[in-house]
Amino acid sequence: MSEGKTVIESVLREDRKFAPPAKFASAAHVRSFADYEKLYAEAARDPEAFWGGIAGSHLDWFTRWTQVLDWQPPFAKWFVGGKLNVSHNCLDRHLATPTRDKVALLWEGEPGDSRKLTYAELHHEVCKAANVLKGLGVKAGDRVGIYMPLVPELAVAMLACTRIGATHSIVFGGFSAEAVRDRMNDAKAKVVITADGGYRRGGVVPLKASVDQALAEGVPSVEAVLVLKRTGDDVPMVAQRDHWWHDEMAKASADCPAVPLDAEHPLFILYTSGTTGKPKGVVHTTGGYLTHVTYSTKLVFDLKDDDVYWCTADIGWVTGHSYVVYGPLANGATSLMFEGAPNHPKPDRIWEIVAKYGVTILYTAPTLIRSVVKWGEEWPAKHDLSTLRLLGTVGEPINPEAWMWYHDKIGGGRCPIVDTWWQTETGGIMISPLPGATPTKPGSGTLPLPGIHPDVVDRTGKSVGLNQGGLLVVRKPWPGMLRTIYGDPERYVKQYWSEIEGNYFTGDGARRDSDGYYWVMGRIDDVVNVAGHRLGTMEIESALVSHRAVAEAAVVDRPDDVKGQALAAFVTLEGQYQASDKLKAELREHVAKEIGAFAKPDDIRFTDSLPKTRSGKIMRRLLRDIAAGKESVGDTTTLEDLSVLARLRESDE
Repeated sequence: MSEGKTVIESVLREDRKFAPPAKFASAAHVRSFADYEKLYAEAARDPEAFWGGIAGSHLDWFTRWTQVLDWQPPFAKWFVGGKLNVSHNCLDRHLATPTRDKVALLWEGEPGDSRKLTYAELHHEVCKAANVLKGLGVKAGDRVGIYMPLVPELAVAMLACTRIGATHSIVFGGFSAEAVRDRMNDAKAKVVITADGGYRRGGVVPLKASVDQALAEGVPSVEAVLVLKRTGDDVPMVAQRDHWWHDEMAKASADCPAVPLDAEHPLFILYTSGTTGKPKGVVHTTGGYLTHVTYSTKLVFDLKDDDVYWCTADIGWVTGHSYVVYGPLANGATSLMFEGAPNHPKPDRIWEIVAKYGVTILYTAPTLIRSVVKWGEEWPAKHDLSTLRLLGTVGEPINPEAWMWYHDKIGGGRCPIVDTWWQTETGGIMISPLPGATPTKPGSGTLPLPGIHPDVVDRTGKSVGLNQGGLLVVRKPWPGMLRTIYGDPERYVKQYWSEIEGNYFTGDGARRDSDGYYWVMGRIDDVVNVAGHRLGTMEIESALVSHRAVAEAAVVDRPDDVKGQALAAFVTLEGQYQASDKLKAELREHVAKEIGAFAKPDDIRFTDSLPKTRSGKIMRRLLRDIAAGKESVGDTTTLEDLSVLARLRESDE
């Protein structure tokens, strides 16, 4: 990407700039762009003093650190010698304040059941669950696997682990038994917490059956399985090994003091997708991670005491860890959890929930927004969305057209949008507008948070100029950074610190515009070289979606004897448009007009839906295989709807 510009002003519309609404800015934590610049400069002048101030003011510590940062590149230790506890910071410290009786978790089940837990009630449940784990032999430093539906007990299980110093490893409930087996073996989990099942699109996901299969295939480290009764379906229970959650909780004491833990104590291991077969366990620790997510939650979402905050992510992904559980609860916020699919039983389920609970902050994925566009604006129009005051996006770059739709149709033109860039590995948000301070541009994450130092560089690590494509790196360590890959420090060094020497390599391509705003172009894998032109697939997707007929598009490369790589576009149409050869030709010419003839897709395939994970990410790897005509498309365990693949294979070239 360092070889030349791929700037498409007409698609990204960088002249479109939205100032923070005056009323919002007047009450925000950071109230002007000048205040942001001052804060950023202060953090840059003395990063250790800045982060030490954040840690000291945002968290309770049992023992204060002796050194803010011990940096032995690429290995970091933050808040050296400090001791704290995540459960204490999310629960106990609120109990002596009015927050004690405030709702911590609001929960909506897919069938329509609901619950709410105050901070005092959540503390009571967490203490009991921590004692249950201790009764099963779990000690500080042991690993606990969690494979559950999105129910309050999932948050209880996480916080119970943190209370006694067990390191949790959550496996997303859509993963297969094989994925559970591989992750539990890699983590050497001592206990697995699961449920009889969970609800998804009106059916039951048989979680206990998957755990049984995983353990039958061989996970010798697991000594006990704790099973929540969610659906009430009969499941086999293995004598001595399996225990019902409700039985164990009924016997447990609610007295369980939070254990002081070293700031570098491993908080969780979270496995991310990789190109190799071996699971890649990202390790986050206690003090640095909690500092980063507590600070970023407050700043980016401009949290207020009366907010009802909803991050739609599943807790099986890092967004759920950081911005459903730990960040909101450390700030004493009310966090909403929803078990089901956003369009079940009807396409307005998400808006029904916003209206029912008076949601004020909505943080969701661009893919979901594009799906909502496809379903039709009549669905959100049925509901009162006037309580919303702030919108956010996470997971992948958002195309400007979807941004504008979100701004106008959901936010009513009054809600700032925080378009956030970060990764599992970064722990928390790195680049994002501050909603009361930063003028926003549709499609841009704008600028880094104070204390974060990204750059766009070429392969030698040299900064590239404005409007030059390059590689997104982070120049300096930050508290929320991953510490290693579990059991494989060499892979950690090679994957993240060897590509661009001395820098954390994100794997994303990006550029900065004339205002210095960051535009993330997607994974380097999603940058293609077509006849010598290097193109970000997101840019071509944005061009396609800017056409009136297109609701959603995904662009991938396929091998080509002449060009080396050719472009294949998978396109979902707005409801009133019909697939035709004429429309294919029109779309190709539209891309040529918006970007250039060299960017015209070689293939356009119309489809009623795209293959996505439950978290809403398009599985471009599968599309790449389909475009290349491969029969086998590899692992599909995270795919939301398997029938999509069959329909794509049958679609016309």
